[in-house]
Amino acid sequence: MELFYAESVDGSILKLGPEESAHCAKVLRHRTGDLIQVADGIGNLHNCRILSLSPREVTAVSESSVPGWGDHSYRLTMAVCPTKNSERYEWFIEKAVEMGVDRIVPVIGDHSERSSIRPERLQRIILSAAKQSLKARLPQLSEALTVKDFLLQSGRESQADGIHSSAGVRFIACCFEDGSMPRISLKQAIADRIVFPSASRPYCDSGFAGPAAETASSSPCTLPEITILIGPEGDFSAEEVSAAISAGYIPVHLGPSRLRTETAAVVATAFVYNASL
Repeated sequence: MELFYAESVDGSILKLGPEESAHCAKVLRHRTGDLIQVADGIGNLHNCRILSLSPREVTAVSESSVPGWGDHSYRLTMAVCPTKNSERYEWFIEKAVEMGVDRIVPVIGDHSERSSIRPERLQRIILSAAKQSLKARLPQLSEALTVKDFLLQSGRESQADGIHSSAGVRFIACCFEDGSMPRISLKQAIADRIVFPSASRPYCDSGFAGPAAETASSSPCTLPEITILIGPEGDFSAEEVSAAISAGYIPVHLGPSRLRTETAAVVATAFVYNASL
């Protein structure tokens, strides 16, 4: 399946950016009048007919659309410290997008060895992984911020968003026990605390449509909001874990093996993905 992403959407008119246009016109050799499938980045797959075409811009008109195409039955934020080796962080992002993630937040911990990212490159990886895994919704890449600032930000979001505060479940994966709360298995914590929409109700007003999108009728339901914090190579500091617990985060472990940061992030994403199936 050939999938393109629109750079802009104006009503039923979708335009591809230069890279997508060059791929469409020069590599795949499409012509005016051809049918192509275009994702708008916010969850809709459009069946389009090409109106005009050049290697720098392709314009198409949507003849039909499928909402929530390739979506998943949860909203997942992965707040992960950048790894010292940037390629390992890029690998995490690619695999997380393939499985299903909605927001990626690079967080800088007290023990982080890297405090910068390359957002333009990471955005290209996100786009490529979304195309490969057939998703119409592009995950959000947030600006890098410290762990403590992220905890303050997520606290403000809880107060401002009643749905988020009632449905949100938050975990911090750490390598040591905090005296105030013992760690539990993330797999078990997900099973105990999160209810995913059932296959018989595949459509939610908040975005998930699933494979039955074209035939399902809209019925309101709330997608579970999940946030998982993954620390740097040197783990979170005791102060960060304590602050996270105070902010409502549940300390968890990912099993007996000692995992690299990027491996832990992928495993945590996979736990959520598998639990939702």
